[in-house]
Amino acid sequence: KGGGEGKCLYIDTEGTFRPGRLAPIAERFKMNVQDVLENIAYARAHNTEHQTDLLAHAAAMMADSRFSLVIVDSVTNLYRSEYNGRGELSARQVHLGRFLRQLTRIAEEFQVAVLVTNQVQAVVDGGMAYGPTFKPIGGHILAHATTTRLQLQKGRGDTRKAKLICNPGLPERDALFGITEAGVDDANDK
Repeated sequence: KGGGEGKCLYIDTEGTFRPGRLAPIAERFKMNVQDVLENIAYARAHNTEHQTDLLAHAAAMMADSRFSLVIVDSVTNLYRSEYNGRGELSARQVHLGRFLRQLTRIAEEFQVAVLVTNQVQAVVDGGMAYGPTFKPIGGHILAHATTTRLQLQKGRGDTRKAKLICNPGLPERDALFGITEAGVDDANDK
């Protein structure tokens, strides 16, 4: 029940959005599938400049219609492929920071929730033998631009684990959940 009573904007940098997945989820909640699909504005970003330009288009759309959620999946994907090596790290972080500030401005101006997914990379540093084996892409720029950070891990079968990494008002904790044909559900203990 409830919801944001507005549309969703989905910016896809990886080409993984599957509208067909929404039908069983909508049916589970007794919603009209066509209405659900019509309330999602989808855009495929092809490079970092296009990804940034999409935010200007998003602001124009939000001025005309009520949106409640913006999803960027994955915020760092195109940056990884366009900016290579340490020589371009500074330029990448500056551009990513500019994108994130623009996204924050949209969130504040239009009172929308923002969800960004991110990629991780392997930690190959020999000093991390007992620590994490991967770290998020985007560094401190991305970490400081977000209020809540979750780490998702695949478990057995449909089970997933969400770990709250950072939130100003909550302690770190874990929760198990399931990904089913009908969407997010309780974890299956079988």
